[in-house]
Amino acid sequence: MPPLVIDILQVCFGLIVGLIIGFMVARHIFKKQLEENPPINEKMIEAMMSGMGRKPSQKQVRQIMQQMNKYR
Repeated sequence: MPPLVIDILQVCFGLIVGLIIGFMVARHIFKKQLEENPPINEKMIEAMMSGMGRKPSQKQVRQIMQQMNKYR
């Protein structure tokens, strides 16, 4: 095989391996971040509002959840 074809195959192989490794690393980091910082749920919103001295109704909590999901 000519040297040019070998060089092109090496570059393609390197790109494929790099993409696979990059995907695996990004997936690992994303999972770790989700474990450390879980998404906000209704209980967290209730706790936050109670901490500010308000007793939220279920309707208010659902409205806040809808607003947060809207901006994701």
